[in-house]
This record gives sequence, C-alpha cells and structure tokens, in this order.
Amino acid sequence: MIDHARTHPVPTRRAVLAGGSALALAVALPGSADANGTEPVGRTMRERVTAWLSILTEQQTSEATFAFDSRTRRRWNYMLGSSFGNGLALENMAPSQKDAALVVLASGLSATGLETAKNIMLQQDILRDEWGKGRPDRNSERFQLMVFGTPSATEPWGWRFEGHHLTITFTLVGDRIISQTPKAFSSEPNTVPSGPYRGLVVLENEALGRALFTDLSPQARRAALIRERSYGNILAKPGREDAVTTREGVALGDLTTSQADTVRRMVALYTHDHLAAPVAEAQRARLAVEDEGEIRFAWSGPNVEGESLYYRIHGATFLIEFATLHGQPEHHHTIVHDLKQNFGDHLLG
Repeated sequence: MIDHARTHPVPTRRAVLAGGSALALAVALPGSADANGTEPVGRTMRERVTAWLSILTEQQTSEATFAFDSRTRRRWNYMLGSSFGNGLALENMAPSQKDAALVVLASGLSATGLETAKNIMLQQDILRDEWGKGRPDRNSERFQLMVFGTPSATEPWGWRFEGHHLTITFTLVGDRIISQTPKAFSSEPNTVPSGPYRGLVVLENEALGRALFTDLSPQARRAALIRERSYGNILAKPGREDAVTTREGVALGDLTTSQADTVRRMVALYTHDHLAAPVAEAQRARLAVEDEGEIRFAWSGPNVEGESLYYRIHGATFLIEFATLHGQPEHHHTIVHDLKQNFGDHLLG
C-alpha cells in the first residue's frame, strides 16, 4: 500500500499576478472532509456552477452547456496552443462572469492546485510577450469552462475547465464526485528566464524524475530504462487514453526506501496534492489500498539537461506520464488517468 504519511507537498515559486486581473481573484476554498466524503465539495460545485450559469446570456449558455451524453464530454484537449476550445472562454465573459467562473475552478482545488492553474494560465501571456509564440491575441483568459448535463442533487453531471496546457475535469452524480480525471497540468516555459516573472517555476515534475533516475542503482536503472530515445511527448493523449496498457520499468519493491518515498511523493504530487481537501482525502484512501508491487517507474531518453526526457509511473489503478518535447526542454507535458474511473465510467458505463 502507498504510505502517504511519507509524502510531502512540493513547493513552487509564486507568480506576482497583475492587480485587477481575473487571475488575481481570491476565493474561499471548501473545508475539510466529513462523514459525507466528497459531497461537501460536490455541493459547493453544484451551487457555484448554478450561480455562474444564472448570470450568462442565452448565447453564452449555448456555448457553455452540453448534454451529459454529448461526445464533447470525452473530447478533452489541453494541446490547444493559441486556439479556442469547447465551452465559454473567460475572455468572452463580463467581469462578474469571469469571477464566478474562477470561483467554480477553485471549488475543486487546493490552494496549491489553484496557484498552479493560475500560473499555467499566466504562461500564455508570457509565451506571447516574452517568447513570441502563438497568435498575438493569445492570452491568459483563453480558457474555457463547460458544463455537461444540468447540475443536480441526484443526476449525473459534470464540468471541465480547459485551455492550453490545462485540463481539469470533474464528473458527479448529484453532489458525489465520482471522477476527477483525465487531468493535465503542463507548462511552457517551465522556468521563466526573463521578464517580470523571471524565476517562476511552474512544475517540479522534471526535477523529481531526474533526481530519482539519477539515484537508481545501475541494475535498477537498466530495469527502468524502456527506450534509449525519449518519446518526446506523452503517449496517452486525448482520444488515446488506453495507449499504455503494459506496466514496464522498475518495481517499487526493488527500490531503496528513500527512492520509493520519492515515487510516493511524485504520486501524491500528480494525483491529489492539487485537489480540495475532501477530494484529496478520498483519493489518498483509494491509493492506500494500491498494491505497491504493481507500481512501476519507467524512463526513456538520456538523463541530460536540455535533452528530451520521458517517464511514467504506472499502477493498477493509475497512469502518470511526464515528457519534455524534443528540442524544447522548457516545454513540459503531463497527464494523469484513473484507469478504473476516468469520466466516471465505473458507474456510468
């Protein structure tokens, strides 16, 4: 089983968000868990989504809402670049509507998770202004909120917040959260080299993976290395969620205590550190019964700064992937899939 008492949150540097920006909105996060599990957070989500929908125009509502059985519910995509995705974008909302949308986003996230999401959004301005990437209209508000079904105390429904490098998905039955995957927190540039946000580090995923692979014994490193050249991207992309079916790499049981602790820390970082407390507790409890003998750490590519790398952590119930893109060491992609509960399929079919 995964001993989460040994895991620790990974600190990130905070961005100084521009005053008056929708990104600087301060929100109250849900409280700690109680006997109803995730229902307090689910109820908060339902209330906040309902409040947001109530202040949209008819045209905005048509852009923001989809039938629960719509194909769009499964058409997640965080590789949007400068493009619009499905749903209603923040930049097409009035200020009060933007604030209400970000309150929805905050309902499912911890303070750390919300900060990371905001920094990923902020990166769109950095890409435009400092790196000259994408169209000139690229901006930190080109992120869409979409609702599937009608928020209900009894029926299935869900919501997704998505844009370039960010996908946050929740599926509920009434106020019970039954799925919070697939999800992606990705970044470019991961460490901001210049400008007003110089030194901002958005994700710590690369540093942890490199430290672990470096610390492995020669035998464990040979077991972990599944490919000499990096894949250059994640494999279980949108529409290819089942692309990785075989667990490969070195088993957690073949690692030293400190190395296994690093894997546990990474699992926590990807799967629940970013979630609101009751949802994180539910995820921790679920992973606590995971057979650690099933978990593998796999690596591809050279462990050289500036060279593309790829790693994954693969258990019986989850798949975590990380990759830097070929020739783009500051361009990081990640994904988390719950192999049993993506989109709530375990209950909804």
